[in-house]
Amino acid sequence: MPDSGGALLVSNHAGALPPDAPMIAKAIKEEHVHPRRVHLTMEHFFKGYPGFSMLASKLGGVPAHPANVHRLLYDEGELVLVFPEGRKGTEKLYKDRYRLRRFGRGGFVESAMRAKAPIVPIAVVGAEEAAPVFAQLKLLQRLTGLLYVPLTPTFPHGGILGMFGFLPAKFRIRFLEPIPTTQWGEEPWQDRALVQTVAEDVRELIQEELYGMLSKRRSIWFG
Repeated sequence: MPDSGGALLVSNHAGALPPDAPMIAKAIKEEHVHPRRVHLTMEHFFKGYPGFSMLASKLGGVPAHPANVHRLLYDEGELVLVFPEGRKGTEKLYKDRYRLRRFGRGGFVESAMRAKAPIVPIAVVGAEEAAPVFAQLKLLQRLTGLLYVPLTPTFPHGGILGMFGFLPAKFRIRFLEPIPTTQWGEEPWQDRALVQTVAEDVRELIQEELYGMLSKRRSIWFG
C-alpha cells in the first residue's frame, strides 16, 4: 500500500453490521509502517437507521458520492475505502459466504482513474463468521419500513443492540499489489468497456485471494 498520496482501497464486504471496515482501518493505523487515516464511503441506505449515520461519520465515513471520493483522493491525497458489492454484500447469507457479488458498474474504477490514484485490492476473512446473516426478514422489513432486517444470532430478538452482537472470529486481512491507473492514457474513464474490465479484474483478484486464504485456514477462531 502506498506510504503517501491518495489511494483507493477496494475490499470484499459482508456481515449483518459489517466489521470489515473498522478492522481494515485498525490494521492500517496499528500495523502499517506509516499509519494513515482511512475514509470509508457509506451507502445512503444507512440513513434509514437512527444513530448509524452519526456513528459512521465519527469513524471517518463519508457519503458514497463521486465528488467526495475525488476530493479525498485527488485534492487531499487520502486513503478511501470502498466496498463495490455495496448493499448486495451486506445482504449476503452465510451459506453464500466469501462468494463475491458483482462489483456494480465500475464506478470505483472511474473514480480512481479521474483522481490518478492507484487501486489497492484487499481480501478480508473473518467478517462473515463474526456477523453471520442467516436470512432476510422481508415481512418484518415491510412492517417496520426499514431497508434491511437480517436474522443473525442476536438480531432482531436482541433488539437494536443485537446488531452489535459480533461472534468471535479470527480476522485475516491481505493487501494486494496496488494497481496504477495512469497507464491507460488521457481520460481512460471514457472507455466504459475498459472500466468494466478493470472492475472485473479487481473482483477476480480478490476472489482468488479469498479462496487461497480460506484453503489455508485451519480454524474460524484461531486462523
